[in-house]
Amino acid sequence: MHHLRTTVVRLGPLAAAQTAQIAPQSQFLALERGTRTFQPVRSLRASVAAEPFLNGTSSNYVEEMYYAWLEDPRNVHKSWDIFFRNANAGAPPGAAYQSPPPLSGPSDGTMGVRALVGAQPNVEKLVKDHLAVQSLIRAYQVRGHHIAKLDPLGISCVDFDDAPCTVGFQNVGLYGLTEGDLDKVFRLPASTFIGGNDSALPLREIIRRLEMAYCQHIGVEFMFINDLEQCQWIRQKFETPGIMQFSLEEKRTLLGRMIRSTRFEEFLQRKWSSEKRFGLEGCESLIPALKTIIDRSSQCGVESVILGMPHRGRLNVLANVIRKDLDQIFCQFDSKLEAADEGSGDVKYHLGMYHRRMNRVSDRYITLSLVANPSHLEAVDPVVQGKTKAEQFYSGDTEGKRVMSILLHGDAAFAGQGIVYETFHLSDLPSYTTHGTIHVVVNNQIGFTTDPRMARSSPYPTDVARVVNAPIFHVNADDPEAVMFVCNVAAEWRNTFHKDVVVDLVSYRRNGHNEMDEPMFTQPLMYKQIKKQKGVLQKFVEKLVAEGVITTQHYEEEVARYDKICEDAFAHSKDEKILHIKHWLDSPWPGFFTLDGQPKTMSCPSTGIREDELCHIGNVAASVPLEDFMIHGGLSRILKGRAHMVSKRVCDWALGEYMAFGSLLKEGIHVRLSGQDVERGTFSHRHHVLHDQNVDKRICIPMNSISPDQAPYTVCNSSLSEYGVLGFELGFAMASPNALVLWEAQFGDFHNTAQCIIDQFISSGQAKWVRQNGIVLLLPHGMEGMGPEHSSARPERFLQMCNDDSDVFPKVTGDFAVHQLYDCNWIVVNCSTPANYFHVLRRQILLPFRKPVSDSHHEPQLRVQTDAVPKAQHASLLCFSNNSSSCLHQSRCCATQRPNRVLMTCCLVRTDLKKKKRKHPGNVINEIKSWFYIMLYFLPPGTHFQRLIPDEGPAAVGPQNVKRVVFCTGKIYYDLIRERKSRGLEDAVAVVRIEQVIGSAFASSNQLHIQAWINAAADFKLCLCDVAAVSIPLRPGES
Repeated sequence: MHHLRTTVVRLGPLAAAQTAQIAPQSQFLALERGTRTFQPVRSLRASVAAEPFLNGTSSNYVEEMYYAWLEDPRNVHKSWDIFFRNANAGAPPGAAYQSPPPLSGPSDGTMGVRALVGAQPNVEKLVKDHLAVQSLIRAYQVRGHHIAKLDPLGISCVDFDDAPCTVGFQNVGLYGLTEGDLDKVFRLPASTFIGGNDSALPLREIIRRLEMAYCQHIGVEFMFINDLEQCQWIRQKFETPGIMQFSLEEKRTLLGRMIRSTRFEEFLQRKWSSEKRFGLEGCESLIPALKTIIDRSSQCGVESVILGMPHRGRLNVLANVIRKDLDQIFCQFDSKLEAADEGSGDVKYHLGMYHRRMNRVSDRYITLSLVANPSHLEAVDPVVQGKTKAEQFYSGDTEGKRVMSILLHGDAAFAGQGIVYETFHLSDLPSYTTHGTIHVVVNNQIGFTTDPRMARSSPYPTDVARVVNAPIFHVNADDPEAVMFVCNVAAEWRNTFHKDVVVDLVSYRRNGHNEMDEPMFTQPLMYKQIKKQKGVLQKFVEKLVAEGVITTQHYEEEVARYDKICEDAFAHSKDEKILHIKHWLDSPWPGFFTLDGQPKTMSCPSTGIREDELCHIGNVAASVPLEDFMIHGGLSRILKGRAHMVSKRVCDWALGEYMAFGSLLKEGIHVRLSGQDVERGTFSHRHHVLHDQNVDKRICIPMNSISPDQAPYTVCNSSLSEYGVLGFELGFAMASPNALVLWEAQFGDFHNTAQCIIDQFISSGQAKWVRQNGIVLLLPHGMEGMGPEHSSARPERFLQMCNDDSDVFPKVTGDFAVHQLYDCNWIVVNCSTPANYFHVLRRQILLPFRKPVSDSHHEPQLRVQTDAVPKAQHASLLCFSNNSSSCLHQSRCCATQRPNRVLMTCCLVRTDLKKKKRKHPGNVINEIKSWFYIMLYFLPPGTHFQRLIPDEGPAAVGPQNVKRVVFCTGKIYYDLIRERKSRGLEDAVAVVRIEQVIGSAFASSNQLHIQAWINAAADFKLCLCDVAAVSIPLRPGES
């Protein structure tokens, strides 16, 4: 119906007549499969029935005829010329259609109506035949891949669950054609390129060329793409006669790559026959496939390629694509060698690599990076995309012309793992697109021991790619030339349209899942066929010898030469005494560490900044930099509140975060905040992106107006995904240490959807791959009556996965706090004040190394309902003033002077809260600052994040009177002190806040009055949640 309407509209007067006569007699019919199609349900009037070619199925053909006629009436048959003349003159369809002139008649197209009537049946046959040919061509384009010779084993039986692909010489009758039409010449439509320079071909030749284009060793899925230009581009690449031709030099280069790929696996099998290596046997053409993609991309201007792949064939890729030194690969097989680096290390087929080398085809330097990954298949996909996006960002590559990604997949995982779908859906989002990824599927038609019919519901493992209109090129991996051709097209597609594309290498697995596995247990018939199968290299050599491209002697010399390279590298590997895991880094940070990979210092400078900078950033946070920009009235009140806080020298959680981000941006540090609804904030507290109320999609980001030479600020709402988006941000943070990358869960509870990224990359990445990462996880949570799914970020899981050894007391040297952090696998904080939140964000950049941070602050802290905010804890808390006279509520303040700083103590009280009924937090999310006040201190040099905040009330003045010490973390502190005050126990109960749960195991006993409390026989309690407090008895002398 869509095509019919389009054609009707474009044909002018014809449209009105046809629509008037056809549309009222037609309706949409729902088919059994739930699709909707346009079908006539009554017989047409005679004048319309006389034109069977004017229907929805022929709309494309009619449209092509019409455009050709507009260019030159001689481009079309005389019957079409008369028809279009009459239609444009206003004649109804019944009168516009006329029979063609007799063969002996005049040829000027002016013949009268009566003279044409007798030849009408011939024209109908002619039009039907042309439409049949067009339908036949389209059938090949849509379904040709169904009957392509893709399986090297010849045993696959794909159930396409729809009508069979009825094409070929034997099926022309299904299209209304006969065998007698095979030698008849037909004009070719504009939707095909099989003619080359010819505009018409015999039907027999049309079918032959279509068979060559779509039904040999390449199957093309592309007709679902809804962009005509892209479809035409693909048609031209695969249909043009003789397009798949290679020079002798190209064939010899391809042979050399096949030799390297095949002989490398055979060498490993000879030397380490009992070692798992997940070899590439059966799909050796993967190596020339990747090298072809890289070569063509380099010729198109790509300077950096980031790869991600599973274990299958990884060593071969490292050796022959990344070009890792072979002796370093062979060292990994020596179980006697010990690692020189700290950490557990990882198996050899998980390691990554970074290498810059000259590409001999393009004669340009190119950087290749293979990202390390765990055994969790496809988990590395979003990480690669994030790293690619970061490199594009830092290099100013806004269109992806210089940096690109390649992802390798297994067939079972590509169809079975949901992260594949999540990653695909990031491909065209503005803040996540990498402008096209080339996906290569190693389709060995089995998943460990599971047959495809049990592993997926779709005909192909690649069907997931259709959701983003990515073309899919299936190719028989036993035809290296076809593989090379397809990979060239894939690289050109990505360079032309900057969209994803999939190359499906249909192959087999010669061994079991690994070299120790017996596949005959579960796939006996398949492996009987595999044992009979010639190797792809052997078949390719025989073909080249038959063509006269090479001689057998030339082949044997090439094999011997590469075997010698492997033997020499093997001998050299025996000289290695230790393993250097840091030599396998996939993302080195030049200049950040010393040459031996150590931090340049083990101290952290002050995280405080000047008062005037805080005021400036705070004022920007309260402003709208654009003129004629209408913001929401409620947001105007929020901005006025921020301005009021700045004038009164206080800040809430959102403003503290704003000041941390803004100060880093001024220092040239890129800040990227990502997650669901982060632009506004789930709890409507952030509002980093302002929306014009009068102009759709007009936005303003004040954070990017702090300073003319600041770094850019990126804040982006993500898709509704945790696994994929967190992996993406992890990859982004991997690219550079000089960026603050944050991911915020909508609620902290939802981070477990991304548990694989947290467990396999964030928690253990440095131990396995000597790779540091400074990503920050913001996990707001709290038991506030919102149900079990919105109550906890499960901080206990982060504590369980830390590598802190409670039985080892670290040596106190230098900056003890920094040393503690360096020894941790990650940092877990639960800040109770905006000031400490401010400091921990800035510290993340100022540390001489990078560690992941999990901030499990309570969601209600963004909108705390308290009767009182207690005394200030430390001079390191945020403050604007440098003298005590500017302190708010001076009647309740006491100021004490200390060397080089001013220590002020304030207690801000909301007197009106006691008069109001306590509201549920969900009803008052826009009153953030009404509930949470914090004392703001000036920031002299030397202020830092406070790992632990002791009680500074009466219990601190007289520790000998304390009967109970409660250690807590986070928002519950405010509930505890409120209850303490209501019971009059300020002298008897001390409340100590643990702000950094991991990395603060050892604190100053003098600061905490531990010994005095023990002497007073105080009861020690640990309260880490809203519902429980557990006793922690300390034996005398313990601290």
